[in-house]
Amino acid sequence: MPFSGIIFDLDGTLADTLADIGDSMNRVLAANKFPYHPLEDYKLLVGKGLDNLVMQSLPVHARQTAIVARCLSQFIEDYTLNCVVKTCLYKGIKELLGELTAHNLKLAVFSNKAEPLTIKIIDHLLPEIPFVRVMGARPDFPKKPDPAGALFISEQMGINPENLLYLGDSDVDMITASRAGMYAVGVLWGFRTSKELTVNGAMKLLHHPLDLLEILA
Repeated sequence: MPFSGIIFDLDGTLADTLADIGDSMNRVLAANKFPYHPLEDYKLLVGKGLDNLVMQSLPVHARQTAIVARCLSQFIEDYTLNCVVKTCLYKGIKELLGELTAHNLKLAVFSNKAEPLTIKIIDHLLPEIPFVRVMGARPDFPKKPDPAGALFISEQMGINPENLLYLGDSDVDMITASRAGMYAVGVLWGFRTSKELTVNGAMKLLHHPLDLLEILA
């Protein structure tokens, strides 16, 4: 199957962002006198956008519009300052991207994280990689799993969806890829399980980033 390009999810796929997300959210919860969460809990809370992360992190009784809005604003302020404190690339990602770039594949990033934060993290971790597009959540596009953003990136890359491979670590990513008509590949080093990925449309599962080269070969 010929692939001319690859779209990557960010959190749990390219980078382990969990500690910085959890630390920022827990500081917001503590400041508002709400109980905080163990880091592992955030594996199930991320992936559907920052507004959903904040709402699901709050106690049920506190999920009121005004409280969610206040905590979301506080989280964005804190996380913007601290989003690359502990965040790091997964082992093998830099080598993989180097190989893909050397073989002239077009690359892009698509996240449900707010676009300015997505760009900041990519610029910090991978300034040398010539991504065609780095796209995060923005008001003019619905969040994943709606395929609109993925199809927009497809147009920006000049590649038909069927010739794009989509790499992600969650049900949201696999559903997005399937709805966009792209080849869905799930990664097992991220935040979710192999069962979640397979049930939601993963065509292949990767144990290590460099395993992707075998699919492309």
